[in-house]
Amino acid sequence: MQLDLNLLTALDALLEEGSVAGAAARLHVTAPAMSRSLGRIRKATGDQILVRTGRHMTPTTRALAMRTEVHALVQQAHRLLSPQTDLDLTALERVFTVRWHDALTTACGTALVAAVHREAPGVQLRLTGEPGNDTPELRRGEVDLASSAGPPSQPDIRHRLIGHDRLVLAVRAGHPLTEQPLTVARYAAAAHLTVSRRGSLHDRIDDTLAALGHQRHVIASAPTTGTALQLARDTDLVVTLPDAATRSTRDQLGLTTLALPLDLPDVPLCLLWHQRYDSDPAHTWLRETATRTLRSLFTPSS
Repeated sequence: MQLDLNLLTALDALLEEGSVAGAAARLHVTAPAMSRSLGRIRKATGDQILVRTGRHMTPTTRALAMRTEVHALVQQAHRLLSPQTDLDLTALERVFTVRWHDALTTACGTALVAAVHREAPGVQLRLTGEPGNDTPELRRGEVDLASSAGPPSQPDIRHRLIGHDRLVLAVRAGHPLTEQPLTVARYAAAAHLTVSRRGSLHDRIDDTLAALGHQRHVIASAPTTGTALQLARDTDLVVTLPDAATRSTRDQLGLTTLALPLDLPDVPLCLLWHQRYDSDPAHTWLRETATRTLRSLFTPSS
C-alpha cells in the first residue's frame, strides 16, 4: 500500500490535541477532512488510534507508544523542508574547496584562511590550483568556489563580479625598458614570459600585437605568477600581469611596473559557484567572506 506521508502531520496533531476538532483547527482544515484523515490512519496502522470514551477521545496503547516518535519525525520533516536561515558559525564543521588563480591565492589566501578560522574554527579550507576555463568540478561539487576572468557561459554556474584589474608590465629594477618611454615596438621586442599552468607560449596579448603589426618575443612560460615574478626579478625577462592581484608579491620582490603601450580592456575578476549553493547559509557566508577579502585588492591603502 502506498503511504501518504501527510498522514504523519495529521496523526501528530490528533495525538497532541486528543480530538478531531482540535486537530482540524490546529492544521487549518475542516473537521470532516480531519475525520477522513483519521480513517485513513486507522486503515494504514490497523489501529483505532483514538477511541471515544464519553465525550472525549482517548489514545490507544499503540498511539501512546508512537506519540513521541511521530512528533519527532514531523519536527524533523519541518526542519528539512523549511528554509535554512540560522547559521551558528562557532558550531559549523565543513570542508570547503576554493580554487583560485594562483595570484589571488598568493595575495588573499592568508587573509581568507584567517577570516574563516576566526569566525568558524571548525571549518577547513582546501586552497587548490588555478581554475582555468572549465567548470565540471563546480557541477560535481568537487569545488565550492572558483575564480574566473569573466562570467561563465553555463546557466547553472552563478557568478559575482568582484572588480576590474588593469594589466601592467613587471620588470626588474634598472631594466632597460625603464630608461625610455615604452613604445609598442620596444614592448614587443623585449624578452617575454607568459604565465600558464599548461605551458602555453601564446595569449591574447599576442593577438592584440599581431593586429598592430607586431610580434612578441616570448622566451619561456612559467606555471605560476609567483615563478614568473621571480624570473623577472633575476633576469631581463618581462611579464605582463594584473596590477592589483600581484601588487604585494612584486613589491616584495622589488620589481618595477610600467603601463602598457597597448589599449587593452581591464580584466574582470569573478567568483563562481554552482546554483545548488544559492540558498546554503554556510556557502553564502563563505561567498561573502571571500568577496570582502578579494575586494580589498581594489581598495586603495590609506
